[in-house]
Order: sequence, then structure tokens, then C-alpha cells
Amino acid sequence: MERFILSELIKWKESKYRKPLILKGVRQVGKTWILKEFGRRYYEDIAYFNFDENLEYRQFFETTKDVGRILQNLIFASGQKITPEKTLIIFDEAQDCPAVINSLKYFCENAPEYHVACAGSLLGIALAKPSSFPVGKVDFMQIRPMTFSEFLLANGDDKLVDYLNSVEVLA
Repeated sequence: MERFILSELIKWKESKYRKPLILKGVRQVGKTWILKEFGRRYYEDIAYFNFDENLEYRQFFETTKDVGRILQNLIFASGQKITPEKTLIIFDEAQDCPAVINSLKYFCENAPEYHVACAGSLLGIALAKPSSFPVGKVDFMQIRPMTFSEFLLANGDDKLVDYLNSVEVLA
């Protein structure tokens, strides 16, 4: 399935000014799916951490701000491989652990070689709460529900998409 946001994610990956990414969007819009698909297509590995399903991960962020130690603990606990520049690190349901959001500042400042993306169904609400937030240390991206063109492409109607794109809009 092709989502147009993939091109924005590729630009984020290739940017020399890349910061940790916060992917926002409404429930069930495909935040987790698109990050996993992006990682599968454009990285050698994906390291996926769901803070709703595995409460153990939270303590790694709540007890230290040292990115090296956080990554070491995540690798040890999950058995997943994390290689700078080659692994997409996905923090899912990050709203359940505010320390994860705060840690993005340290990933930006001290470990820019790691590609980190956060998603969560209530992330917008969590970001609105007054707490320590890494202002200026993260990139934001918004995923929206599938467009009609994306729907057609997902159903193999490429020619119809081409036709619709060629038709001038009547005013």
C-alpha cells in the first residue's frame, strides 16, 4: 500500500538537520503501520518498542537521561539490534511515558546518528499537557486519513488515479 506521507518520511531520513520525529494523527489512521513500513523499506533494521504493551521499557527512560544507557537497556531487554544510521527506532504509544518524549531532546543533542520516530494514539493530548518538552529538538509530521487517490492506488486503480490527476478541476 502506498501512502503519500512516505515521501515526507524519506525527506526526514535524508535531512542533514534531522531530529527525532513525532508522528501525530487520529486513532487508527495508520501511524504505527506507516512507520514500520517506512522502516522495512528504507532501513536495514527496525527496533520497535511499544510502551503500552511492555511496561518494562518505561523504567529505562525514567531512571536516566543518558542515551547510551537507554539504548543499552532497550537492546538487552528486547534482544533487538540497533545500529546508528541503519536502524529505525520506533517508540509507539509514547504518550504513556512522558520521559520518552523528554528523552528526544537528548537523542537530538547527544545521539543524532540514531533515527528515532515516536507515535501514539493520544500523543497530541500528551503533548498538550504542561511538562518538560524538548522544544526545538524534534520534528513533527501529521498523518491524515487515506486520500481518495491513496485508496484507489491501494486497490490497484493506478490508471484511474492518473486520469483523475489529468482532469482539470471545474470551477
